[in-house]
Amino acid sequence: MTRKETYMREVARLLSGFLTSGGAEDLLTCLVAESNLPGPRANLELAAAFSETVREFAAADADDHRILWDLCVELACLSPEDAPTDDPHEFLTFCGIRGIGAIGSLSPACVGPALTYLAEASADPRWRIREAVAMGIQDLLSRQQNMMVKELEGWVEGGSWFTMRAAAAGIAEPDLLGEPEIAEAALRFHRKILIRVYTAKERQSEAFKALRTALGHTLGLVVAALPGIGFEYLRQLATLDDQDIRWIVRENLRKNRLQKQYPETVQHIQAQLS
Repeated sequence: MTRKETYMREVARLLSGFLTSGGAEDLLTCLVAESNLPGPRANLELAAAFSETVREFAAADADDHRILWDLCVELACLSPEDAPTDDPHEFLTFCGIRGIGAIGSLSPACVGPALTYLAEASADPRWRIREAVAMGIQDLLSRQQNMMVKELEGWVEGGSWFTMRAAAAGIAEPDLLGEPEIAEAALRFHRKILIRVYTAKERQSEAFKALRTALGHTLGLVVAALPGIGFEYLRQLATLDDQDIRWIVRENLRKNRLQKQYPETVQHIQAQLS
């Protein structure tokens, strides 16, 4: 049995107890104790086990669906003051966000309410919570692809730097990018985001810097999924006289996923940049 399977069995036991008694203390105590915080890496296996088990329970019973949704919302809304960065209680917020994405993925009717919370959490000052939002988007995309692509298009076209970051980080997931329609949407999103970056006057905010950092990773994932048009787009970006866009291109070209598979193409674009 894998570690995640062990966690899923334990979370299922604790969720059953919560749904029977109405008391979440044992569940929350377990999540806090096993959070791996403080530390460099939260317990992602446990968070995944929580979100998947919550989805299974919510799918099986309408009353449990409502109760588990309320639990996840309550956890997701723990403030940075009550659950600060690197505190074990931050993991409760992380799991709450993951749970919202998981339950939201069950049906088209659940997507809108989930996205309302994810959009708000995308601007959370805690970086782990912003990562949980990207993971929640991935859950939603995996099960509600058509609706989610349309919704995320709005985040890209009219959203803040933080919501753009969440959309880019959420859709640029290798497993999702294997689906041609998602890969095409991901490239389209990145084009639109980078146009907004190129025309931006205000670039000193934490939100802009968070977006730039994310694009230094996500764009290469999209290019790897669509190397033909992806590399042509990188060549176009490399010609622009814009320090932030050139930094984004340079960062992506440094990643092994492109260097190992397409060394000559990478070297050619790097030469353009220098």
